[in-house]
Amino acid sequence: MTGSSNVFAHPHEQVVFCHDEPSGLRAIIALHSTALGPGLGGTRFHPYATEADALADVLDLSRGMAYKNALAGLDLGGGKAVIIGDPRADKSEALLRAYGRFVETLGGRYYTACDVGTFSPDMDVIARETDFVTGRTVEHGGAGDSSVLTAFGVYQGLRAAAQHRWGTTALSGRTIGVAGVGKVGRHLVGHLVQEDAHVVVTDPDGEAVRRLTETYPSVRVAASADELVREQLDVFSPCALGHALTDEVVSALSAKVVCGGANNQLAHDGIAKLLAEKDITYAPDYCVNSGGVMQVADELDPSGFSFDRAKTRASGIFDTTLSVLERAASEGVTTAEAADRQAEQRMRDVGRLRAIHLPG
Repeated sequence: MTGSSNVFAHPHEQVVFCHDEPSGLRAIIALHSTALGPGLGGTRFHPYATEADALADVLDLSRGMAYKNALAGLDLGGGKAVIIGDPRADKSEALLRAYGRFVETLGGRYYTACDVGTFSPDMDVIARETDFVTGRTVEHGGAGDSSVLTAFGVYQGLRAAAQHRWGTTALSGRTIGVAGVGKVGRHLVGHLVQEDAHVVVTDPDGEAVRRLTETYPSVRVAASADELVREQLDVFSPCALGHALTDEVVSALSAKVVCGGANNQLAHDGIAKLLAEKDITYAPDYCVNSGGVMQVADELDPSGFSFDRAKTRASGIFDTTLSVLERAASEGVTTAEAADRQAEQRMRDVGRLRAIHLPG
């Protein structure tokens, strides 16, 4: 999604500031669009330096969810939430339940799920105060860890980008740099190693890197993100926090494909054009990383959650990514703009059906 964090450039339907002093809760819930249905998006628990930083992030992330859910073919709008604080020090039952009370006040306009700093057991706690929760543990009938299908979807998007770029989905022998080996990056590396790709990784969390290399001894480790970017890569896969693709990073990249699990990868709108000018195939982030939301959205099916059904839907990310890349080429626009057009078209075409009155 090519948008910026300017509040007035991309108006949101609703932004709610949540504060509960006894528990220490400071949170913001943002709903960008409910044209296709209630907003669904995770809750990020992060020690933002300022409330303004938290607001900018939740506005970007909620807009991204609106486009992601539309492009994923879901009957869901875009919402997101952030809790300000250090999840390792500040997370508590009281705080999570207070947050759940605020989610409940929205009456189903927003469904929450896991994100950076929150996990399925946290969703179980939040669910003690509200029904509008997805991504719960398997023991509570939920989808569990959504990073499993997020990574699977990124893998499908990468195969599509390879097909578009090199005429084959095969990744064997390709050198792929993965920045960030947390929940999503770790699973993605597993798929790449199975493909016999040459994988190079980096992550500031040394313990995460150690666990990964114990599982996959063939993986090579770069000393830093800057060093990884300067490696001779075929594919660069940002899988950490957003805005990984800056002017400096794009200038240094040798990779011909960028495809990763991080949200909001473009540091500013002009990055998509810079990538195109360097002849780098960019698979838009919200197109390829939608497997996780497909997984948690399946919990809302009246028949209950089915991992196989969610995985089948996530397999379709291959076709969606390929169609976005082909649309960009045929319309002479960046891949980011092509993805936006495709998502906006669905919001218009399907969202307008709400104007048709249904009795009762």
